[in-house]
Amino acid sequence: MKKENIHKMFEIFQDFDPEPKGELKSVNTYTLLVAVILSAQATDVGVNKATEKLFQIVDTPEKMVKLGLEGLKEHIKTIGLYNSKAANVIDMSKLLISRHGGEVPATMEELTALPGVGRKTANVVLNIAFGHPTIAVDTHVFRVSNRTGLANGDTVEIVERKLEKAIPEDFKRHAHHWLILHGRYVCKARNPNCDNCIISSLCKSAFKIQNK
Repeated sequence: MKKENIHKMFEIFQDFDPEPKGELKSVNTYTLLVAVILSAQATDVGVNKATEKLFQIVDTPEKMVKLGLEGLKEHIKTIGLYNSKAANVIDMSKLLISRHGGEVPATMEELTALPGVGRKTANVVLNIAFGHPTIAVDTHVFRVSNRTGLANGDTVEIVERKLEKAIPEDFKRHAHHWLILHGRYVCKARNPNCDNCIISSLCKSAFKIQNK
């Protein structure tokens, strides 16, 4: 996609939704981190249902460790891979206490050193909690980036690197939210809604994808 079209795309996104928000619910930075860990290979809706009661009683790593592995499992057993996710959340919470005084660190290196925290999870936390202009590439961002021609790549890592270079600085703060929401509600994996797409005039694939 041409540089001027990329700028126009994000201008359109910004005009349509100036302050996009992530749909995972949390009460502070720690619970955001927990929610993002739980959201891997799960829907935000499913995670929110599971954490609604959990976050009413657990909002610090100390409280999570006190709740314990089995207690956590009871709260999140409706989420896929809940056994391994619960173990990671407990271990992550213990490390936050021992290494970071119970606070969530604000660097990629420190975050990805925690159990269950990959680069995508770290990018989401850095963006939402700390205001860093990071790009978290999930399945929606990956799909939209390739379909539109914004950033083509066979892997998440390649797409992330290309997005970092392609997206103008003025739009990076909210870029991944715009792309996620667009992929979730308009540029869906099946039956993309090109007729109601606000960036269809800029998209290389608009009206060309075979609906299933």
